[in-house]
Amino acid sequence: MADSSFSLVFATNNPHKLKEVQHALGDKFTLVTLNAVGITEEIPEEYDTLQDNALQKARYVYNKTGQNCFADDTGLEVEALNWEPGVYSARYAGEAKNPKDNIRKLLSNLKGVENRKARFRTVIALILNGEEYLFEGVVWGKIIDQERGADGFGYDPIFVPDGFTETFAEMPLSLKNQISHRGKAVEELCKFLKRRF
Repeated sequence: MADSSFSLVFATNNPHKLKEVQHALGDKFTLVTLNAVGITEEIPEEYDTLQDNALQKARYVYNKTGQNCFADDTGLEVEALNWEPGVYSARYAGEAKNPKDNIRKLLSNLKGVENRKARFRTVIALILNGEEYLFEGVVWGKIIDQERGADGFGYDPIFVPDGFTETFAEMPLSLKNQISHRGKAVEELCKFLKRRF
């Protein structure tokens, strides 16, 4: 199997996420989207931790398809807001999951707040041959007052990682993948998969 591509269902239809993770995994692994396996409904996320939501999504896909799969859950956690929005990051401003509205709400809640310390956290749940595995990545940084950059997605335009002056949305994908929360979690996933295949 080492020479051929190994297929994994990634519990997303988000093209940005897919591109980021596929880029990190390389061509030894082929990622398959939810649409490609016929899952078009919204997968439930009913828990209040990233880990439990990632596991719930992965189990949902595995139970429906029987295929090896993984799911991630990511949250932006802001220290001054008691680590909100966290697990509710995607729907912080409502169920419509509008990234611009989410950013507006976050910046509004941080108005006049000096402490801008924040972290992005990603948990990946992998189900491989019926066994469950978890991988985590964290990146610390700060929230800035105005959006900068046209790349990335979600809160990327207002998050500057520690040690850098650019937001995630201003960085080339290759750099973002090296240092980002998802990049770190995917790196752990990659190391694990490459040891196995």
